[in-house]
Amino acid sequence: MPTPTEFNLHRSSRVLEITFDDGAHFNLPVEFLRVYSPSAEVQGHGPGQRVLQVGKEDVNIDKIEPVGNYAVCLFFDDEHNTGIYSWEYLYKLGQNQAELWKTYLEELEKAGHKRKVRPS
Repeated sequence: MPTPTEFNLHRSSRVLEITFDDGAHFNLPVEFLRVYSPSAEVQGHGPGQRVLQVGKEDVNIDKIEPVGNYAVCLFFDDEHNTGIYSWEYLYKLGQNQAELWKTYLEELEKAGHKRKVRPS
């Protein structure tokens, strides 16, 4: 499994840039990371139990803490900090970002939520 070699949090654009030792490079929006948090609060305790996160357009990361040599804990400014983002999970989020984002937007629409668009 590839290992991150660099983490750069771009606070103003709300993007976490991650480079892996295999050359993979991902720009993951903080909102995306928050709504796909690996925490039980978001993912539930089994298949099909994921909880749709709404209103996370303006969320940002306050702090990133290493967890051993296999993961990080992201401390979001909405006080969510229970997700442990393993290198494998971050890599999968990066690889599947377009598909997962599309799924999230479809879930919001189906649930009747409008995502507010932030000015660039």
